This record gives sequence, structure tokens and C-alpha cells, in this order.
Amino acid sequence: LWRLGYCARLLKTNHFRTAASNTSFPAVWMLLAQHSGRIPGLFVVVKKNTFFTMPETVEDQTNPELYLPHPGVRGMTLLNREAFKRTVVVPALKVRKEIVHSVLKSLKQSVLQRPGLKRVVEDPEDEDSRFVLLDPHKVPEFSLGESEQQLLTQLGVHPEVSRYPLELTYENFKSEEILRAVLPQGQEVTSGFSRVGHIAHLNLRDHQLPYRHLIGQVIMDKNPGITCVVNKTNIIDSTYRNFEMEVLAGENNLVTKVKENNISYELDFSKVYWNPRLGTEHGRVVQLLQAGDVLFDVFAGIGPFAIPAAKRRCRVFANDLNPESYTWLLHNCRLNKVDTRVKAFNMDGRDFLRGPVREELSRALPLLEEEHKTAFHIVMNLPALAVEFLDVFRHLLVGEPCSPAGLPTVHCYGFSKHSNPARDIQERAEATLGTSLAGRCSTVLVRNVAPNKEMLCLSFQIPADVLYKRPCPDEAKPASKRLCTSQDSSEEKVLS
Repeated sequence: LWRLGYCARLLKTNHFRTAASNTSFPAVWMLLAQHSGRIPGLFVVVKKNTFFTMPETVEDQTNPELYLPHPGVRGMTLLNREAFKRTVVVPALKVRKEIVHSVLKSLKQSVLQRPGLKRVVEDPEDEDSRFVLLDPHKVPEFSLGESEQQLLTQLGVHPEVSRYPLELTYENFKSEEILRAVLPQGQEVTSGFSRVGHIAHLNLRDHQLPYRHLIGQVIMDKNPGITCVVNKTNIIDSTYRNFEMEVLAGENNLVTKVKENNISYELDFSKVYWNPRLGTEHGRVVQLLQAGDVLFDVFAGIGPFAIPAAKRRCRVFANDLNPESYTWLLHNCRLNKVDTRVKAFNMDGRDFLRGPVREELSRALPLLEEEHKTAFHIVMNLPALAVEFLDVFRHLLVGEPCSPAGLPTVHCYGFSKHSNPARDIQERAEATLGTSLAGRCSTVLVRNVAPNKEMLCLSFQIPADVLYKRPCPDEAKPASKRLCTSQDSSEEKVLS
């Protein structure tokens, strides 16, 4: 009788809007059949063992909002876990306890899978039976498909589906479901974050800030091992490559340990730059190096290029302007037992290139033989500014060029919002160097930073006519002294 009344109300809502003449008894009958799943009979027979049978509600239907928390949590800014409780009706299959495993295996695509929920529950009326809970989205209209019914028949299980009142709590909802229920409707929900050791790092939008502490607590609750959640409060400082942050939840401990490409690093996340999304790129560049090669890391940070390169038995010159990064770089070199292969510097990038880099190239390049085995690589991972530093290579050395094969290879990182980012970064590099790189460079897309913003790596050997300034004939010196380490301002002119 309740079904008939329910369907009549649906009919009134859905059909009276068009024309009263459409509300004939056959229409009522067909609507009843649609929603009850049964054509014959106007009454529902309730069997004793289906004690879960109850008036069907909207939640019984295949509803995408079935697993949303209680609607009363909307607008909550201080987390109240008790407020998320909600009872829904899910399909349940009664089976003998000795064949539960076989049933679960046969219906693995239809079994209910929710965080913290049991798929099998006891039958309070029969200790020899169990109820297997099914996913309402996989079992529409509370009726199993023909193939599933056949499988159950073979197992000796009656395929009739009962209705089970299931209480969902805060623990049973996923983080995105909780945040979608809390934040105002229509606003973007972000549950993604970067993980740095025990720290979860968020980049919240302005409309999410009133809920930031709740968001932080939810992220910490739903991700084991996260004990601190922070939100970036300003853009990355172009000088030291770090940013201010606010602790949203958990302990105020920002010294952490991370592992990348099987190498451990320790750092203070509030004082140095670390991006867990760059691990693949760090590994790619390090794989280009061979034992005995020389790496100059101009913006080294805490050592994600320098330390793996030293592990490959390369000689490494690593520099960073940030004193904190320099301190952690030294610490991580000792931690990984490569401190004897890494020379660390705390200098401006230009000063590092014009000082230690030029001195080492001036000393080493003339000693290279034609069949040399040593390669020189210069990594410039400061995407916001690195291209602007390329002018330092203009006439960095004075003397006769070494063999083309011995010219240093630069790996320069940059951002681009251009429709053709590879061409954009190449053209900017060419303008700074004062020469064409056509046919002499390669570009790798590292990652998408933001909508219409890409991070790229441009790799090229420094052209000899850029790197070297040849002395005037009357200033010629013995070959052993051709390479000089001094350079006046006139050597900084733009190459034509």
C-alpha cells in the first residue's frame, strides 16, 4: 500500500505538470511497476527473515548522493565528526557462513567497498548465517543480474536481495566526499596535496580559506602517517625559493625526512625548497652522467641533483644562495656519505659561474685529450629566472676553444605560458646567449605547473663562439697560459 501511495505521489509530481488526462489508471500501474520492480499484485509480501524490509526511500534508488554525509554538515568550519552520521539502505544477501568466502569471490564486482565498513555482518536472527552487503550502485533496483543469480544458484544461495539499514559515520566517508559535503555547493573541492615526509602541503584557494583548519584535519585523519598539514600563504620567494606557510592541523614540526630515487634527504620544509613532483626529472638528468664526469649545480637546493651524481662517482660543485639550503646540503652530503666528492658553495648564481665554475673549466678543459672521457654538465634549476643567467656564459673563458666534444652541456629550466612552450624557451635562451641554438638543443617537458603554464628543461652544449673570447694577436701568450681567469666588463657585450 505504501508503494502505491509513493508511486501516486511521484505520478502527481512528474505527470500532473503536463496534462491531467495522462493520469489514467494504466499510467499509475506502469509507474508502480517501474518503482516496485514487480508487475503482479499491489501488496508486498514481507517474509520473516527479511527483517530489513522497510518503506522504500529515495536513498534506496541508484543515487549518486547515496554516500554523501548528513546534509547538516554544510558550512561547518570546526570539525564535528559525530555530525556526519547517516543511515542508508543497501542491498544485502543472506548466505550460510561456511560459503561466505565463495560468495564474496563470485560477487566481487558487486560487493560493498567503503572505508572502514565490513562487507559481511552477522544475522541477529540466525547465528549460522551472514549478510553480505552489496553496493547499491552495482545492484540497481535491489535485484541481481541473471549471471549473478546463476552463480548463486550453483552455490545453493537463494538470490533474493534484502534491504539492510547501514549506518555511515565519519570514518566511512572519503576525504573528497566530506569536503564536498562541507563546502558551499558549486565551489571547487580540493583534496589533493603534496606529501613531504610526515607533512601534507596544500595550496588552498581563497574560497577554501574559511574551512582551512577543517580541511587540514580531514586530510590528516584520512592519510596515515600525515601528522602535520600546512598551507602555502604566499608565492615562492625568488631569492631563496621558499614560501611562508600556515600550520592547519597537527604538530608544528616542519623538519622532516624524505626519500627520492632510493636516496634519503633531511630538511626543514619551512626554510628550503623541496618539490616531490620533480623526482623523475632529477633521475633523468643524473642518468646522463657517467663516473668521472663533472657536474656544476648552480641552484642546488638540498642536493637532489648533486648527491645522486656524487653517488655515481662524479665530481660535483654544488651551490645555493639560501644559507639554510647550503646547511642542509652539507648535512645531506654527510648523511649519504658523499661529502668528499661534493664541493659546496653559498653564493649568488652569477658569482658561482664566474668564480668556481670558470676556474674549474679554465683548468680542466685544456687538459682534455681528443679521446677525452670526461663530460661537463651545468644544471640550472631555477625555472623562474634561470634563462636570465645564461648571459654569464658569453666569453666566460678566454683563449682557444677546446674540442667541440668537450664543451659543457647546460640543462636550463624555465616556465612558459606560450602556446608553443618549447619554441618559447629556446627563443628566450637564444636572445640571452646572443646566438642561435637551432639544431643544437633539445627540450623536455618536465610538468604542468598550472593551467597554461609548463615547466621545461632546455639542454644544449654552449657554442664555442659564445663561451670563448679569443685574445688579440698582439696579446697572444704561450699556449699553456692562453686561458685566463679574469674578465673585464667589455667581455659582457652582446654577440652579433
